[in-house]
Amino acid sequence: MRKAIRRSQEPASSSRHRTPGRTATTFGGAENDMPGTWLTGGHPAGASRADTGGTRRWQAVLLALTDGDGSDTAGADSFAELERLAATDGIDVADRVMQARDRPDPATYLGSGKVGELAELVEARQADLVIADGELTAAQIRNLEDGIEAPVVDRTGLILDIFGEHARSSEGKAQVELAQLAYELPRLRGQGREMSRIGGGRVAGGAGIGVRGRGEMRLEIQRRHLRRRMRTLREQVRRTARRREVTRGRRMRDRVPSVAITGYTNAGKSVLLNRLAGADAEVADVLFATLDPLVRQVRSPDGLTYTLTDTVGFVRRLPHQLVDAFRSTLEEVARADLALHVVDASSAQATQHITAVRGVLKEIGAQDVPELLVLNKADLAEPEQMTTLRRLHPGAVVVSARTGEGLDNLRKALRHRLSAQFPPVPAHTATPAGGEGSM
Repeated sequence: MRKAIRRSQEPASSSRHRTPGRTATTFGGAENDMPGTWLTGGHPAGASRADTGGTRRWQAVLLALTDGDGSDTAGADSFAELERLAATDGIDVADRVMQARDRPDPATYLGSGKVGELAELVEARQADLVIADGELTAAQIRNLEDGIEAPVVDRTGLILDIFGEHARSSEGKAQVELAQLAYELPRLRGQGREMSRIGGGRVAGGAGIGVRGRGEMRLEIQRRHLRRRMRTLREQVRRTARRREVTRGRRMRDRVPSVAITGYTNAGKSVLLNRLAGADAEVADVLFATLDPLVRQVRSPDGLTYTLTDTVGFVRRLPHQLVDAFRSTLEEVARADLALHVVDASSAQATQHITAVRGVLKEIGAQDVPELLVLNKADLAEPEQMTTLRRLHPGAVVVSARTGEGLDNLRKALRHRLSAQFPPVPAHTATPAGGEGSM
């Protein structure tokens, strides 16, 4: 069983004189199936992800770059989603820093003067780490950490950390670890002095990647270990994908239509699945609560049978490592007969969410799958917001999966769309025993 990787960090309350060496890796604590907090290393001393009372949680300063003078709403939107991601990962926000730049500084992401201000803010707020709303290079992370004397996590790493926490099935765990290692491999350069962010894996006789032997492992050995583990994981994912393909082929032969529920994370997809199929999918008010596809069969009153599949939610700038690792799972949408695109109509960013989801669907080759747009959470949406969305998307169905409002209309829309794609087979075309169907 792989051990969790933890940084040897003191709680913020005990010492504020940090050094870069503070991020050195130690190996201890309870055994875990997944790296879990593979990047942030858990919580401050005495804290727990599961325990939100009585113990201090991680405190983070959020960091974002924006075009123009920094006063536009794009920066506020970035912070809002980044804060939700941090909260999902068990991290509280101590403060926020925004800088207006046309492009990130290649060395420190922020401008050099802003790095000094960030260091002072981290010290003043007693923050444990900084989370950047962008994907940073290994050099940018190292230089920022040296400049502010605190760990730095980028958006991609934070999302991968959340996926590591939420993966439940063996397939989900393999896909998440593959994405983590794909993220980590190019970032080994420049981190050889600490090896503080190496993901886990059973190699070298069962020892986890990054476990220190006699002396520090050389960087090239680390790379070989990562690549070997990635090959193993890819084969594991391929085997699972082949089994799913067999099941999908059986449904196609039996002419069972498939509907894939897709959408932005936390749009209410799992609640909708439970309502439509009487399923028991996990429901939580967090981002990425569902990682493993859940398939349920539904039979309408008029006898139409189809499958409903709940898939992983999307976010803007979904890390390409996750798209690649979860490609076999995401193909449930690409191979579906209908994509049920669920939108949180109560969100002020609903339109941007629709655009982001359609962008990912295009990336996985699902842009031509027929779409039925569902404006969910109608009970929470402002009337003006709902009016705007209905004007922009006249074919959408308005529902509230929580209260049941509009579900009958959605069922009718599903039956109508699927019946048009899968008309009943006339009795006279049925294939007689031992012969071909009549023409």
